[in-house]
Amino acid sequence: MSKRILLVGHCGVDGPRLQREIASKFDSVEAERINSMEDLEAAVADGADLLLVNREPIGFAPMLGVDVIRQLREEYPDQKAILVSDYEDAQEEAAGAGALPGFGKGDIGSPKFAEIVRSALGS
Repeated sequence: MSKRILLVGHCGVDGPRLQREIASKFDSVEAERINSMEDLEAAVADGADLLLVNREPIGFAPMLGVDVIRQLREEYPDQKAILVSDYEDAQEEAAGAGALPGFGKGDIGSPKFAEIVRSALGS
């Protein structure tokens, strides 16, 4: 059975990079780019195994990634989300909003990236 990751608010460089890394490291996992709250809510309602939320999500201004996580978890409290940020204070705030332990953009493609995503997917 296929798993679905939503890439929330990532730019034209990071979004495709994340998609390539996910495709290269995980079988039966699709990664879909999302750049608006309306599209995110619809995609989560359809079922998503994991959200990878950019710290400053494109298409969500003035919301930050932590705000997106917080708002979405009000309606979908069991939705798994990870903040993608190199800033420790942002990671701490995201954890307080219910996010799983995250990683920074510098970790994309690293063993840490694969371990965190694999753990979040439960595979």
